[in-house]
Amino acid sequence: MGEESLRKRKGQDSRKEDGQSIQSEEPQTTNLQKQVGLISGICMIVGTIIGSGIFVSPKSVLANAGAVGPCLVIWAACGVLATLGALCFAELGTMITKSGGEYPYLMEAFGPIPAFLFSWTSLLVTKPSSFAIICLSFAEYASAPFYPGCDPPPVVIKCLAAAAIVVITIVNSLSVKLGSYLQNLLTAAKMIIVTIIIVSGIVLLAQGKTENFKDSFKDSKISVSSIGLAFYNGLWAYDGWNQLNYITEELKNPYRNLPLSIIIGIPLVTICYVLINIAYFTVMTSTELLQSQAVAVTFGDRILYPASWIVPLFVAFSTIGSANGTCFTAGRLVYVAGREGHMLKVLSYISVKRLTPAPAIMFYGAIAIIYIIPGDINTLINYFSFAVWIFYGLTVFALIVMRFTRKEVNRPIRIPIVIPVIVTLISILLVLIPIISAPELAYLYCVLFILSGLIFYVLFVHFKFSWPQKISKPITMHLQMLLEVVPAEETTE
Repeated sequence: MGEESLRKRKGQDSRKEDGQSIQSEEPQTTNLQKQVGLISGICMIVGTIIGSGIFVSPKSVLANAGAVGPCLVIWAACGVLATLGALCFAELGTMITKSGGEYPYLMEAFGPIPAFLFSWTSLLVTKPSSFAIICLSFAEYASAPFYPGCDPPPVVIKCLAAAAIVVITIVNSLSVKLGSYLQNLLTAAKMIIVTIIIVSGIVLLAQGKTENFKDSFKDSKISVSSIGLAFYNGLWAYDGWNQLNYITEELKNPYRNLPLSIIIGIPLVTICYVLINIAYFTVMTSTELLQSQAVAVTFGDRILYPASWIVPLFVAFSTIGSANGTCFTAGRLVYVAGREGHMLKVLSYISVKRLTPAPAIMFYGAIAIIYIIPGDINTLINYFSFAVWIFYGLTVFALIVMRFTRKEVNRPIRIPIVIPVIVTLISILLVLIPIISAPELAYLYCVLFILSGLIFYVLFVHFKFSWPQKISKPITMHLQMLLEVVPAEETTE
């Protein structure tokens, strides 16, 4: 039954747009269900983007920009770039209504090899390591009040981060609705702390605290490398702008809700980010901000004392919300890669009772826990963030390619061709600038790791050697019985 279903799927014409999304009229087939509406979609974008980044990383942007003025301009420009990128993804997402983010778009435009390399890099490195980093920052904020005056022990932070990963993985494996409701709740908590910081900043500006904005472009470092690295740090805080494309199959009315969520969600985040930075500068000079360990906590200590404990508490909520959004969407990438035969078949199976891609989410959580074990992986993610922009650029380039190679495909949203051209050119610059300005072996290792996926592709996907299948068959069967999962059913038209 499982094998037959998989064979049918492989034989199905991938160019049939209508057959790619799951029909909501068949509510209880063993498939991903359409349960995510417009509000949940906006919350997924806002909730995943606003994580720990805006609360701890403004000093990286300021360090590279050199002054308040260019710093605020870069935060706004990063938001514009994220919006343009997401609009490109909106056209792709409504043209190819499959979950899995960049994966199905690369598959349609360039074939299986770039798609496999994307899933290889994302599944084993970029997604789980960023999930782990978000959970580590949650653990630091959550444990800070219990260790006043000193840093929490690393063991405590790692155990707490691992516990957070386990809880988020279980919640998302149990129910799509539960994961979605948790996201909405945590996004509301996140917007409370964002509102507190923004309102405090506006009140201070109204009181005349504008001395840090005088000569705001003085001492600015305007060079290609410094601006590039400032963008790099700013865009890390915006990462997650493409999250809805990972769950297109679960969006109610995706042709309407996908672009609307993007057009409302990302500009909302951009406005928040610029206003938060303005609020920081009303309280701290550039030097004080650069010396701060966690900018939001310093802000809270100066403005909200004696209620400054509110800040680490709500920042903890914010980071756990970001981690939940990342887990909810990235689990779908593992699911789609498994469905295409690029990962273990069991990863594409769906829970009979819960209708969630439980094996995929558990696999993702397990890899994330492995990343918590080594010491500091912040440096690691910086190098692999550059790999993410290789694939962002490649995906947007796929949109340009398909305008010429797939003219017959229905495009419910059609953006001007100049937008994907701009995003592709900026992606190339973002990839090249760190290599040119500060060349390091780590970038070479990163590229070699991506290309090493070709070995696995040739051995296991292209030639389909029989011995790995003989080993994985009994494992798949036992996991199927243990987790009560089955292959996703084909949707009859």
